Amino acid sequence: MLDFHTWVVFLSASLALAFAPGPGMLYVLSRTISGGRSVGVASTLGAASGGVVHVFAAALGMSAILATSAVAFTVVKYLGAIFLVYLGVKMILSAFKKVDLSTVKRETEKKGEIKSAFYQGVISEILNPKTAIFFLAFIPQFIHPEKGDLFLQFFVLGMVVVLFNSLPDFLISFFSKPVEHLWNTSATFRKVQQATSGLCLVGLGIYLALSGSNKGIQLKNA
Repeated sequence: MLDFHTWVVFLSASLALAFAPGPGMLYVLSRTISGGRSVGVASTLGAASGGVVHVFAAALGMSAILATSAVAFTVVKYLGAIFLVYLGVKMILSAFKKVDLSTVKRETEKKGEIKSAFYQGVISEILNPKTAIFFLAFIPQFIHPEKGDLFLQFFVLGMVVVLFNSLPDFLISFFSKPVEHLWNTSATFRKVQQATSGLCLVGLGIYLALSGSNKGIQLKNA
């Protein structure tokens, strides 16, 4: 489906973004601390399930649009690249903001049931517009219409992103105590990790915007 170079860029970017400290990690950490490991895992599975819904919806809609117009495909890739740079800059700036874990803990300490944690994760992820926008901006950068079915490409790449995003959340669920200690005691860790991920996003966006893959795109059935 994708060539080796594209896979390397895609997987590297996905991993860097997945392990960047952010609201999702903070949410899972707080749920785990307040409700235990099972609640943290349930929250992670719920968020992943909501992510799958976003992937399917985005793949269905974008594949239909991109299959009909080479111009639309090019526009989506450029806008997506610009959005990735924006996200990267925002992530770098947020790396220097103070994280207050206790605030999130107070919001979730009375909702420790496993079932509710799962459904809460599903609903919160489905209703999160940032997730949908991210998929629409990130995944089309690695789609090649001439290399096969657009829906399948989008769906496979989207599922990889969902899987990668779940990895740090599962780790947090199983190792919440050391993660909590590191998060609360090492501001340097948070800043370096998040700033590094932000720089990766900015670099990726610039690379994709200037890449020759954005030029002269020809659709398979054009």
